[in-house]
Amino acid sequence: MKKILFILILLVSCKQETKNTKVSGQVFGTSYSIKYYSDSNLNFETQFDSLFYEINKSLSTYQINSIISRINRNEWTHFDDHFVKVFESAKTIYKETQGAFDPTIGVLVNAWGFGPEGKVKDIDSLKIDSLMVSVGFDKVELPKEKFKLPKNTFLDFNAIAKGYAVDVIAEFLEHQKIESYLVEIGGEIRAKGKNIEKQSNWKVGVENPNFDGEQSILKVISLQDEAMATSGTYRKFKVDKNGNRYAHIIDTKTGYPSKTNILSISVIAKNCMTADAYATAFQAMGIENVKAFLKDHLELKVFFIFENAKQEIVTLSLNGFPKE
Repeated sequence: MKKILFILILLVSCKQETKNTKVSGQVFGTSYSIKYYSDSNLNFETQFDSLFYEINKSLSTYQINSIISRINRNEWTHFDDHFVKVFESAKTIYKETQGAFDPTIGVLVNAWGFGPEGKVKDIDSLKIDSLMVSVGFDKVELPKEKFKLPKNTFLDFNAIAKGYAVDVIAEFLEHQKIESYLVEIGGEIRAKGKNIEKQSNWKVGVENPNFDGEQSILKVISLQDEAMATSGTYRKFKVDKNGNRYAHIIDTKTGYPSKTNILSISVIAKNCMTADAYATAFQAMGIENVKAFLKDHLELKVFFIFENAKQEIVTLSLNGFPKE
């Protein structure tokens, strides 16, 4: 009897405990947080930094020597797997949304002051019309070697790259046999498995649309083996010298900031890159067009926060967006 008890104690003492690891910091001009569980003391912070560096060197329009910046200057450059994956996904979503998601709108993003320079330039209808000539992702194809962009065309993947970075980190963790994680970069999220400490699904918040910059949570939902991205017009805007406020979502059909009653859109999809891009596109499309679009895209779950005709803030859940 004593021998059996001794063996049981030995087996229990040898069992590895699941360790909760948290890594956080700053990247892409915002914050990030990565939580994961492993059966050993695994810290991947160095690997995360390397992946962030690679993505920046490929896709950041804020780095003058990145791949995308060189392409925008029509310089000869090799492009890497990160660029190819994002380009091809962007092209698919561009076609699906009939151009509502368009990475070539970057030239107008810059003109309205939401690009790397950060200033609203002297802009009028004539200038917008001239810049719109270079807009249209259908004009850009992935070449075997060097890009030759149409005149004045500016590629900007910032509306999809952050979600892609979330996926890169998530897929790295899965390659390391991590079965439970929560990856968040600037509010874009991907989750797998469970929050083992609390023995529940991962809980994530949808923010209230507060124009004063104060952060508060409107609702908390469960997220498991899915990703969520949010696009809002209540926080990122520019004010010109005349005091006019411009939202950062540019209508790809007109070249002007989108006039919309939508304050925030959250999209749940299987990966964060897809959720990120659709959240941006849906801002420009408007609620009724999104409703029609989602009838053929049941894989996307959507949550709107918007102002109704009485200027009351109301919400709308579509395609089974979770209540909690």
